[in-house]
Amino acid sequence: MDTMAGLLGGPKARDAFMMKTVFHPPWSLRIEDRAPISVATMVRGDAWVYPDRARPCLLRPGDVALLRGPDAYTIADRPGTPVQIVVGPDQRCRTVADGKDVTESTALGVRTWGEAERAGASVMLSGTYQGPSEVGRRLLGALPALLVRPAGATDSPLVRLLADEIGKDEIGQGLVLDRLLDLLLVDVLRAWLAAPGSGAPGWYSAQADPVVGPALRLLHDRPADPWTVASLATAVGASRAGLARRFTELVGHPPMAYLAEWRVSLAADLLRDPDTTLETAAHRVGYSGAFALSAAFKRIRGMSPRHFREEGGEVSAQVRGGGVLGEGSSSGETVVLGA
Repeated sequence: MDTMAGLLGGPKARDAFMMKTVFHPPWSLRIEDRAPISVATMVRGDAWVYPDRARPCLLRPGDVALLRGPDAYTIADRPGTPVQIVVGPDQRCRTVADGKDVTESTALGVRTWGEAERAGASVMLSGTYQGPSEVGRRLLGALPALLVRPAGATDSPLVRLLADEIGKDEIGQGLVLDRLLDLLLVDVLRAWLAAPGSGAPGWYSAQADPVVGPALRLLHDRPADPWTVASLATAVGASRAGLARRFTELVGHPPMAYLAEWRVSLAADLLRDPDTTLETAAHRVGYSGAFALSAAFKRIRGMSPRHFREEGGEVSAQVRGGGVLGEGSSSGETVVLGA
């Protein structure tokens, strides 16, 4: 498996919250839905995005923004516009002035919300992932707080397609929108990974290395194999010391540390299925049994597999952004591709 394909293959929207929002200036929304990641693009008008832990950025029509949760952010027509409406974790919308719930009263039709559309209106499309899979979360954990791909950086028709489809109410429309959202997300992620100096994680550039690249693919394809640095080096035609040095230099961590987190992350995916036992998950990812997996899980994730299941397959904010696979520019940064 291509390493990037394995990690990009995680985000699969399932009944994502999709919305076309229409407002007339001045307008300002505070988003506190704690979603793991949201995608936003302007169809008409400009908007300023203010992540709580990153610098603000101006969005112009066609720009696509990825906002990494669960931190809140504000989006407004211009700097200084007071927040008028807060969107909560349940996607309920309440006014700041009096706390009034305006979710239904401002609905304009199928997946459309705000004010009647007329000349001068700002129109924004947004899609919110309710819970990407753990494989996708590893990659998303490496993202900056705000990632923006300018409209001029691509000739992709995805934004136009999403704008055409978001207001339709046809058979299977939710599935169509989910897949469009996935494609738009992956399109931006690929641009981020390929952009020089973007802060992409070390494993991405390491794929091109003639020694480390094949080693990464082997670890991803066959995580349950009883790998050692020596056996991995033999498989890729390198010396043990040479592979260890080169892998650590390019990826940022030794091969076995990378493998351990990869195994635990795969196990986390398996453990979301209540019918999968800890023993079964352990053997499928390369551990001798439940005890060995539990020890690795707690060391890497900071919690036991049982606690992980009790939390509904979520990891703490302290664990979510770190680790071998989730290293990149995941601190409070704003990255504008091509800037």
